[in-house]
Amino acid sequence: MLEELLTALPKSALKTIATKRGDALFRQGQRTHGFFRVVSGGVVLQRMTETGVLVIHRAAEGDYFAEASIFSDAYHCDAVCLSDSTVVCHDRGITLELMRAGSDFSMQLSQHLANQVQQYRAHSEILAIRSAKHRVLAAVQAGYHQGTVTELAGRINLTHEACYRALTELCGEDTLQRVGRGKYVLSERTNGN
Repeated sequence: MLEELLTALPKSALKTIATKRGDALFRQGQRTHGFFRVVSGGVVLQRMTETGVLVIHRAAEGDYFAEASIFSDAYHCDAVCLSDSTVVCHDRGITLELMRAGSDFSMQLSQHLANQVQQYRAHSEILAIRSAKHRVLAAVQAGYHQGTVTELAGRINLTHEACYRALTELCGEDTLQRVGRGKYVLSERTNGN
């Protein structure tokens, strides 16, 4: 939905950036220049705390991030590339101009951001599940397992070993079914069929 909406932005509002693993797209406190979409690779939003690095969000291919920068003068965290990546920066000023124009753009962007808040809240609920087995099950039910088991583990803050153990246990209980190497789906019993 957001991608269709952003076609309203002129080409001059879009800047494609090629990065290397470890490159920072922006740092906490820097002046905002836009929000981003990952074309390929991955980006982590993180903040330094007294106890170390706090990961706020992991953006994978197709994900948008730093949307709050539309309304902020400074970034509130660091954006660091997890691998060689390509991202598109959507210009903050032009986005704000379109929003102020009173077009459907404002409403649609607001709707997208509200939907995103709902998704983040649901994700927070999954991360709050203490049991690795129940967290993995909730993540599979939510459709998180689209890539590798290691990617799933990272998305739900588990080690890949804990994630594999939970998947194995869920298969043993006939809650999940292994359908290929590293691929799991809800069993027919779990789906209620």
